[in-house]
Amino acid sequence: MTKNILITGAARRIGATCAKLLHNEGHNVCLHYRASERQALHLCDGLNALRPDSALAVQADLLSMTALENLAKQAESAWGGIDVLVNNASSFYPTAMNEVSETQWDELLGSNLKAPFFLTKALLPTLTARHGAIVNITDIHAQRGLKDYPVYSIAKAGLIAMTQILAKELGPAVRVNAVSPGAILWPETALPEAVKQAIVERVALKRSGNPDDIAKAVRFLIQDADYITGQVLSVDGGRTLFC
Repeated sequence: MTKNILITGAARRIGATCAKLLHNEGHNVCLHYRASERQALHLCDGLNALRPDSALAVQADLLSMTALENLAKQAESAWGGIDVLVNNASSFYPTAMNEVSETQWDELLGSNLKAPFFLTKALLPTLTARHGAIVNITDIHAQRGLKDYPVYSIAKAGLIAMTQILAKELGPAVRVNAVSPGAILWPETALPEAVKQAIVERVALKRSGNPDDIAKAVRFLIQDADYITGQVLSVDGGRTLFC
């Protein structure tokens, strides 16, 4: 059965991979982007070339409540309703404790926690009517925290808490789950090879993953997990087995 799926941060990296895989499964995808217009439109055009009128790209700054609500309206009107929301968009950068600013706090909490909450709220009528599902993309560092990234880690920990409480609040009509990636994609800022190797050495499978691993987990929670809600699926190669 074709589902209408809104994916935030869908222009690149994990979001784009999820969009491609879910579109390949026969679903319609609304591709949210903030600044990556070229990549989003290129992806959208490619998907529509495979199946006409099956993809839509929508720009929105999720820190703006007005833009967020407009995104929800455009996504809902594209195919007559939304069945699935994938909250993937995320700001990620270090914030030294003695230097962190209120602006950084607002941006990191806004993109990683506030936006998913209020986008869920905006889409709740259509998700409820269609017995839909929500998948939040969190982070293994939500559990123990990533050194030098306190605000980001706090935001992702909040997203896990949100996943669990909304599963209670929105059940039985809407299922809410999360996927927690480990070493999947390296940060876009330069990371020394020695640091990468040290991270991989603390992974049980002794290798990094790839975006397809996350996309497959998202697909499972959407398509094959009718009796699963309030859960966080770690896709980390066993990284969280080690402190």
